[in-house]
Amino acid sequence: MANEASRTLGKGSVYPGPVPEGLIRIYSMRFCPYAHRTRLILRAKGIRHEVININLRNKPEWYYTKHPFGQIPVLENSKCQLIYESVIACEYLDDAYPGRKLCPYDPYERARQKMLLDLFRKVPHLTKECLVALRCGRECTNLKLALRQEFSTLEEILGCQNTIFFGGDCISMIDYLFWPWFERLDVYGIADCVTHTPALRLWIEAMKQDPAVCALLIDKNIFLGFLNLYFQNDPEAFDYGLSC
Repeated sequence: MANEASRTLGKGSVYPGPVPEGLIRIYSMRFCPYAHRTRLILRAKGIRHEVININLRNKPEWYYTKHPFGQIPVLENSKCQLIYESVIACEYLDDAYPGRKLCPYDPYERARQKMLLDLFRKVPHLTKECLVALRCGRECTNLKLALRQEFSTLEEILGCQNTIFFGGDCISMIDYLFWPWFERLDVYGIADCVTHTPALRLWIEAMKQDPAVCALLIDKNIFLGFLNLYFQNDPEAFDYGLSC
């Protein structure tokens, strides 16, 4: 399985070469929630892959041939085919590789998960805005209220479904697509935004037991160290906590 904790490649670095046959490559960054989504799916399906971490403050010149705007995640296979945008990449992995199916077979259930994802669309932006406000010493009461409202909506959905997971009785694609932002609530300093949502808190605890989620957990102190350097615009932030 891939080395998730490899050092980032930056400007002036050499392109790592073609993807070996039998592997798929993900261009990633250890602390990015969007890349986290795709890495979860790679783990959950047991797909053999390699990780190339990219320094997002000092991007390699060659990386713009992989994504026109230099964003992550990007998947690349041994046929030199490129797939980007986190949800598209996750669905591609589920469709292209055998093993445990994470997207529903039923057309209605598949559509329902897409509707849930649409309901979730404000959460990534609000969590980031809360983080930035707290780090910059700005007032964020209204931002946190808005985030709590989004979580109230998710709480209602779980209550109506009467299931632990958003996809039903077991983890499915939608749960993995939501998870990275919930894993970050504590380290972002906004864990109090779910105190009013008991069903959502049960879902969080259930997700923490999943092998793919456990495999990718980052130590809180390392994550905080990354954030400290990131908000100082230090390009070394992306390799924080790596010894070599």
